[in-house]
Amino acid sequence: MNPARTLIVDLPGPDLTPEQGRFLARHSFGGVCLFARNITAPERTARLVADIRSALGHDALVATDQEGGAVLRRLDVPHPPTPQALGRLGDTEAAREAGRVAARGLIELGINWNYAPSLDVNVDPLNPVIGERSFGADPRVVAELGVAWAQGSEELGVLSAVKHFPGHGDTRTDSHLALPVVDKSRAELEAVEWRPFRAAVRANLGSIMTAHILYPQIDAGHPATLSPALLHDLLRREWGYGGVIVTDAMDMRAVADRYPDGRGAVLALGAGADAVLVCGHGDLDIHVRHLEAVQRAVQAGELSSGRVVEAVGCLEQAARRFPGRPRAYTAAQQQTDDAWATGIAQRSLHSLGHRPSLDPQGTVVLIAHRQPALGGPYGDSLGGEKLAHALRPAFPKLRLALHDGQDLSAVTALLSECPDAAILLATTERWDVGEAVRQLARNLGGRRVVHLALWNPDVAVDLGLPALITDGFRPAQLRAVVSRLTA
Repeated sequence: MNPARTLIVDLPGPDLTPEQGRFLARHSFGGVCLFARNITAPERTARLVADIRSALGHDALVATDQEGGAVLRRLDVPHPPTPQALGRLGDTEAAREAGRVAARGLIELGINWNYAPSLDVNVDPLNPVIGERSFGADPRVVAELGVAWAQGSEELGVLSAVKHFPGHGDTRTDSHLALPVVDKSRAELEAVEWRPFRAAVRANLGSIMTAHILYPQIDAGHPATLSPALLHDLLRREWGYGGVIVTDAMDMRAVADRYPDGRGAVLALGAGADAVLVCGHGDLDIHVRHLEAVQRAVQAGELSSGRVVEAVGCLEQAARRFPGRPRAYTAAQQQTDDAWATGIAQRSLHSLGHRPSLDPQGTVVLIAHRQPALGGPYGDSLGGEKLAHALRPAFPKLRLALHDGQDLSAVTALLSECPDAAILLATTERWDVGEAVRQLARNLGGRRVVHLALWNPDVAVDLGLPALITDGFRPAQLRAVVSRLTA
């Protein structure tokens, strides 16, 4: 019985150094979660995954977050669409294929666990962390599409982790920063948030990830990740779930601020979790502190050795079911998947209001944020220069006006210089665009303008301009926008 096997850890960079290899071998953790900093050229990342497994010395789970849309860790292969776009289409088979597309890009490298998809019901459109990661606001649709997505992934050998149980869709607090509270009754949760997760249990999906959220009407004392009432009593005993329960990252402040230095790991395992995700962001000592806390708890009888044995057995069973044998992702299949993703982007693209036509040979002013801020799970965003690069082949006389969300003086100057130009106002921010951009939108009322809502679709309603809404900013969505603007 090795408590380290219950911990999923992270690594600092794209290669496993000899020192890091000895560290993994010494402790034999249950697996590793890779982030964007670890994933580079395919050959290099495949070598990293192989080195991790060799160092751990057992069938290990190697994980990442390849959700689609804005949460992607591998970018050099076709991207699955945003769940929000799939939800707009309501196409179960498209959702299943999205899971396959995500899986093909991971299993090629030997990655056998994807912390996706989100089964959160997007109850609150101002939710700061879910948004386009959700299949929508209808729990029936989220359940049907989310389960299909996960099944598509698992049929190609990549274990899914549906998240964030028991639901992160009705909060205005980001659990990366603070502890959200969802004060709903059991009946309310059964009707909305729990419906997709019940479907996941019925479908025997391989793993479920917990939410760092307090549900006081179910357990007033513990966030869900640490709650025996939610993990053991509800998920295991009442619903009969037999797969892996994995925590969200324990460095998130919703848990880390209250249960530091491994205390949260002990409570999560005691509550019924099998795998604790420990992220040190390059600091391997954090993994040691968590392991030592678990070991002390077992020695003191605070955490039973039987619970640890049970958790390790659950992870070993998952690793046998999803062994992570690399499978080639051929150029022909990538081309097919890329074309499929572009088709989904075209089908899900939709308009708001009466959109004026644009002359491809005329002057077009593109207004865009220089580089929107990131937060929570988001690894990258779309900057104005990159967007202009995608649009220029279709609009060779494109002029670019960049701003930082507050200072729009360069925008005002360029608009004065080009009084007859058509205008593309792009919003590439996930969060609020700010009062300066809202005021600009009001001032553009009399001009030929199209709003490109390239991340948060709710901004289109807020600004009230004729809009194209993409549900994402990846290459497939940009190709769809160009096609629609020039049609």
